[in-house]
Amino acid sequence: MNVPSVALGTWAWGDSGEAGDGYFGSRLTESGLREVVEKAQANGFTLWDTAVAYGMGRSESVLARALSGFDRGEYQLSTKFTPQIAGDGDDPVADMLEQSLDRLRTDYVDLFWIHNPADVARWTPPLIPLLKSGTIKHVGVSNHSMEEIALADRILGEAGFRVEAVQNHFSLLYRPSERTGILDHCRDHDVRFFAYMVLEQGALTGTYSPVHPLPDGSSRAAAYNRILPQLRTLTDRTAAIGDAHGASTADIATAWALAKGTTPIIGITKASHIDGLIRARDLDLAAEGIADLETLADAADVDTRGWWEREMR
Repeated sequence: MNVPSVALGTWAWGDSGEAGDGYFGSRLTESGLREVVEKAQANGFTLWDTAVAYGMGRSESVLARALSGFDRGEYQLSTKFTPQIAGDGDDPVADMLEQSLDRLRTDYVDLFWIHNPADVARWTPPLIPLLKSGTIKHVGVSNHSMEEIALADRILGEAGFRVEAVQNHFSLLYRPSERTGILDHCRDHDVRFFAYMVLEQGALTGTYSPVHPLPDGSSRAAAYNRILPQLRTLTDRTAAIGDAHGASTADIATAWALAKGTTPIIGITKASHIDGLIRARDLDLAAEGIADLETLADAADVDTRGWWEREMR
């Protein structure tokens, strides 16, 4: 599986912009997102990560319109089957994928995920005929524990396939995938690890602080504003490292994830965000800088596990 160093997340693209409708409360325009796509594609960021659950299909539809006119071979699509919103037909996995293909205006998906674990033994086998038909090219699992990853891999292995990617929440503030051995497993078995929420929905960008909190009315404000005081020392240090490299606080948080051997999925809503990804891609953080940031992150003593995540042991 050949993918860029950074993947682009479109979770926020599922927001309608109306208060209470969407996780981020984003007000996005099609012309603005088209500008995002054009700049990203021109700079080699060609993997777009979405999901049915992002606005109940809205993100997929908006992404397809933004990519209109690009040859299908010029970009890669990553979308997900979410068991918790599965239908009750004979083959809910194939049904959800078919709906995604329709919204994405394509006949195949480069990377297809089981979004959240519910019953690995139930939901993994339906992927096999989709792999055989070429409707999906590669399979990944998201928010799965090490035990669940291994079970999915065994099931796929019996048919000659395997889990080729893992996508978990992974940031300076949240590192259970490292503690439980998932990162080591991925390195040892040539499995690509995709890190989402690397910037903790803006809390690690340096943009927000106790005196300038995340905007009221969004779910992320409710989750993060209360812990911003505890992040100040970390974000100040990240900003200082950024200044030394001609980079931003967000660039350093992204470069840290790259230095850990992961593929960060960075949510992007403005064309200017691409400039930061270029800087992060080219940064080489020193080992002592990485250790320093992780020490400060541990000292912040916050838990940023999402409401949809189970604790990994």
